Amino acid sequence: MRGTTAEVVAALGEWVVGTDDEPLLVETSGSTGRPKRVVLSRRAVHASVAATARRLGGEGRWLLALPAAYVAGAQVVCRSVLAGAEPVVLEGTPFAEAAARCDYVSLVPTQLLRMLEGRADDLDALRGMRTVLLGGGPVDPALRARAAELGVRVVATYGSAETAGGCVYDGVPLDGVAVATERDGRLRVSGPTLFDGYDGDPELTARVLVDGWFRTEDAARIDEDGRLQLLGRLDDVVVTGGVNVPAPAVARRLREHPAVREAEVLGVPDEEWGNRLVAFVVVDPAGYDLPLDEVRAWVAEAHPRSWAPRELVRLDAVPLLANGKTDRMALRRLAAGS
Repeated sequence: MRGTTAEVVAALGEWVVGTDDEPLLVETSGSTGRPKRVVLSRRAVHASVAATARRLGGEGRWLLALPAAYVAGAQVVCRSVLAGAEPVVLEGTPFAEAAARCDYVSLVPTQLLRMLEGRADDLDALRGMRTVLLGGGPVDPALRARAAELGVRVVATYGSAETAGGCVYDGVPLDGVAVATERDGRLRVSGPTLFDGYDGDPELTARVLVDGWFRTEDAARIDEDGRLQLLGRLDDVVVTGGVNVPAPAVARRLREHPAVREAEVLGVPDEEWGNRLVAFVVVDPAGYDLPLDEVRAWVAEAHPRSWAPRELVRLDAVPLLANGKTDRMALRRLAAGS
């Protein structure tokens, strides 16, 4: 799907109510490498829309605050159209004004964080919505708690283009969706919302679609209540100095520091350590001098000392892709440049 927002929204609106066999092609974000073209059937999208409505307690008008060409934005359009209501496009309209006409919105964590700290009328608009779906990356428990304290109903979602968007809400799979883990913790997903394959890449399709299951690149565990707990991407475990370090856990710890507003952690190749752990932080206030020694000590208070980052890169803002996800490739370039 390419074109202006209005063109993509119009095309999606026509496609989702169509009756032919034409699939929807959606590109992945490419946050960790080359984007892939995901083939979604109309059947899978309809199954996702119906299951979402059941889980949220009803249909309604959606506010499009994400790029319509990516799966999260495309699903906003499809949900709204199938509910009989044209989606409201945020582009060029103040959030509070656009949200006043909507029941639901889908955001990424960075968007929600900035809205909670922004204009009072934006916060009022969020409070007035039936649900704010939050996905596209790890949801910090502190952010979730803060939204709840301010009266914003948040539902955290997990999914991808390959699952027609969010397929697990607050740890519980949508109706018809099943999740399981393999020996190494790799998450598998099955159900009616799965994609048909990758356009032009049958080899990769055969590797990830096995016996009706989609083998993700995410690590997870399923607790005794059947709730899914995400542990991060399989490649988020950084082997540094012979120690396996879960980068998302280190990033979560850094976000708990009183001077850290945003944080990401990656491993980059290093001659001495194999990979060195690099912390990327946005500090608040902006002029605060946060030394590496303090960062290392802060991490070591909660985790093994070997998990402490060996490099600190200060940012004015975490670089984002068009769909609001962290641009991990840009962070790697910043680390290489430093």
